[in-house]
Amino acid sequence: MSWNKEAAVSYLRSHALGHSHSECARFTRLAIQAGGVKVPNTHFAKDYGVELLRAGFREVPPGSTLISGDVAVIQPYAGGNGIGHMTMYDGTQWISDFAQKSMYPGPGYRAAQPAFKIYRMK
Repeated sequence: MSWNKEAAVSYLRSHALGHSHSECARFTRLAIQAGGVKVPNTHFAKDYGVELLRAGFREVPPGSTLISGDVAVIQPYAGGNGIGHMTMYDGTQWISDFAQKSMYPGPGYRAAQPAFKIYRMK
């Protein structure tokens, strides 16, 4: 099955909750799967980069224009939880298990601005 980013984004939009339930990686992974690409489960959101590359995504250079279906893998920050974060861009906003205010999912992430990488299906 080939990548259908519209199906992935549609899945994410229709399943997003009203606020975070700490299931960002699961919701994003299931959206990717709904788009036709299987990505194995990892224990932590911060570790999905390698699996996305194996599944056919490529790293997007910093400063590139975002497009629908782009996936961000964000590293943890000091004082926050250690699992990191994963989210998908729908063309106007970032969505994980909830519709986010920015790529960073909460005030701790927005203040710390930890390292991240953006991935796009080739």
